[in-house]
Amino acid sequence: MDPMKRIEYLLGEIYGEEGGRRALTRIENLLLRFDPIAPRRESLFSESDIVLITYGDTLREADEAPIRTLHQFAVRYLKKAFSAVHLLPFFPYSSDDGFSVMDFFAVNPELGDWKDVAAFESDFALMFDFVLNHFSAQGQWFRNYLEDRPRFEHFAIEVDPDTDLSSVTRPRALPLLTPFEKKDGRRVHLWTTFSADQIDFNYRSLDVLETMMEVMLFYVRQGARILRLDAIAYLWKEIGTSCIHLPQTHQMVKLMRAILDRVAPDVMIITETNVPHAENVSYFGNGRDEAQMVYNFTLPPLLLHAFLHEDIRKFSRWAAGLGLDSERTTFFNFTASHDGIGVRPLEGILPVAEIESLVTAVKERGGRVSYKQNSDGSQSPYELNITYLDAVAGDVAQPARKFLASQAIQYVLPGVPATYIHSLLGTRNWQEGVRQTGMARTINRRKLQVDEVMRELEDPNSLRSQVFFSYIEMAALRRRQPALHPHAAFEILDVDHRVFAIRRVAGGQTLWALTNVSSARVPVSLKSCGVSGSPRELFSGRRITGNERVLAPFEYVWISQE
Repeated sequence: MDPMKRIEYLLGEIYGEEGGRRALTRIENLLLRFDPIAPRRESLFSESDIVLITYGDTLREADEAPIRTLHQFAVRYLKKAFSAVHLLPFFPYSSDDGFSVMDFFAVNPELGDWKDVAAFESDFALMFDFVLNHFSAQGQWFRNYLEDRPRFEHFAIEVDPDTDLSSVTRPRALPLLTPFEKKDGRRVHLWTTFSADQIDFNYRSLDVLETMMEVMLFYVRQGARILRLDAIAYLWKEIGTSCIHLPQTHQMVKLMRAILDRVAPDVMIITETNVPHAENVSYFGNGRDEAQMVYNFTLPPLLLHAFLHEDIRKFSRWAAGLGLDSERTTFFNFTASHDGIGVRPLEGILPVAEIESLVTAVKERGGRVSYKQNSDGSQSPYELNITYLDAVAGDVAQPARKFLASQAIQYVLPGVPATYIHSLLGTRNWQEGVRQTGMARTINRRKLQVDEVMRELEDPNSLRSQVFFSYIEMAALRRRQPALHPHAAFEILDVDHRVFAIRRVAGGQTLWALTNVSSARVPVSLKSCGVSGSPRELFSGRRITGNERVLAPFEYVWISQE
């Protein structure tokens, strides 16, 4: 169906016949102001796609805009390893490290300006956060709402505090409604899913719809090639329901996809839904009408479980189901991000006792645990707050090897890999940061002086250097393997309960990846994996001889046959 026909149909589905007509007029007028952008690459995905996730001010240098500092560091060290950079929210904000946006059209002047952001485009594709579920209680839009200014009267969701909201899914152990006083003295209770400073948008309002679609197109004009739909699962509210994954939410994702297909068809949508796997992949839609990528939220906690128990079997069974029917969709594979390690994606995969063992292990390694509010008033773990390095390898004397083994598994799975900058830099838990902010997530959001980082990188005995350069080598090597295309055929091999083994095939290449998740030496029969002839080990460059390969503790090997 033509994108404009899809837009018209979806607006009618969301807003009804009359509301849909009025919404269509607004969207048509909006699109008239936006010049279409022709596709800039032949296909959506490639084996060379790897994304770096970072805040704009993770690396700092005195008297220089942090985004500029980051770009210079990336050009010097990262061009061979990464194709894209995800700049976490770099807009003026009031809380939540950027996710309580005060001005959706501006760059936080403490980080830089739009020219600094645009400078990345000549070296990396850009991924922006589209924080579309909520806006800051400290920004001008909210002041406009409180004053009932035209176009802003219905920006927020007002709810009678006596309303039964017990069925609403809660991602936080905080009140769902927050009281405010409007300029006329009227007291209102507003829907605040994540915090009292983050006011949920009311998408029943066409003013909200038009404004946020304008924001989306503005980001595309500013160079965004990937748009991360933050907290998208909670977008639409219907009292009496769970208010998560509602049909209208999926229709809104389809609407955004149709608008982008109309004006910028190679700009991709990625949905951020920290939920069980089946719910997560529902945002692929039919493979052509919703998100092109979803965060693979089950990957981080299940992989951590494998390393803690030195047993890959449950992970391998799950990974065997990562095939997709559509060449227009794929997984966004990550193990760490600015947030913690989500626990909900393990529901239905691990028993409660094994999930609790993860919680215990994280606490023992200096991490924190964030909780969510359940409908019965109880609380349960929602997120594990810890660096992935400390989570996986905090119990060994030389953690780099064990940690890199976990990343090697991430890098050979079907999908596009993404690496958080603190994983790349081998950063440990930032306990002082947690004490300063009182926020558990700060443990993995440390701000670093770039000159200190570079001095550590020059020291081959430092943990940062040991992790960083091996990681860069792995990423650069991965980008050159046709068999690691996101859609390459794959098979999970059963060789030993301590070894993750996968075979990938594409572009005339067969690649076997073997990773020992244990502290023991493990012999692997190469013949049983289907390896024959004299293929090459990619990291060492050596030719394979013999039918057995003994994997050292936490060793990872990639074998290529062309």
